[in-house]
Amino acid sequence: MFDAMAGNTIVRIEDPDAVLVERILQGETKLYEELIRRYNQRLYRVARAFLHEDAGVEDVMQEAYLKAFAALSRFQGRALFSTWLTRILINCALSYLRSRRRREEVALDDRAGTEDPDEMTPLMKEQIGRLLESAIDTLPARYRVVFVMRELSKMSVSETAESLGITSTNAKVRLHRAKKLLRRELERQMPDISLYSFLGDRCDALTQRVMESVKAVSWAAS
Repeated sequence: MFDAMAGNTIVRIEDPDAVLVERILQGETKLYEELIRRYNQRLYRVARAFLHEDAGVEDVMQEAYLKAFAALSRFQGRALFSTWLTRILINCALSYLRSRRRREEVALDDRAGTEDPDEMTPLMKEQIGRLLESAIDTLPARYRVVFVMRELSKMSVSETAESLGITSTNAKVRLHRAKKLLRRELERQMPDISLYSFLGDRCDALTQRVMESVKAVSWAAS
């Protein structure tokens, strides 16, 4: 539970992850896997929005989860755990972008045609999904990130604003402008198509990698 301001009123907000966090801190580290699976989809979409491509997204997610686990004892509940975790993810994504830009200054970065299609998805739906993702990718970064956080990850205005360090009004304005920049026909198709999906084998594989690192840290500390 933490305090949040609504106008001039202090509102007490329950954190749905508080019990899990407390049990993990008491030694039930295996429960961290539940938090990872709970937020894999959100973190994937936010990281994908920042990186503007799929390359590096899982590395950023894994780094964020491990940093959050290492700092879990310092989590004070001043914001929702999900907001705190998202902020860590954003910092990792920004750090990755800075590192990538430095690498690109040294050598040309030619990644054309390296992304493999998702063979598990029917061809038509895959093509439409990629078309929609491509349309979203054309948005300026400040609009694209807010659009993904609000519309795809279903984050609230306040949590989006707090995660990005902007005002709620600014978050609303950016979402409105993002929608204006997307063509109407694409907007109509969005509710029926899963964009920036991070499910199935990829979700399982990342979760397993993070948990193996968490176990290693836990054993070293014991």
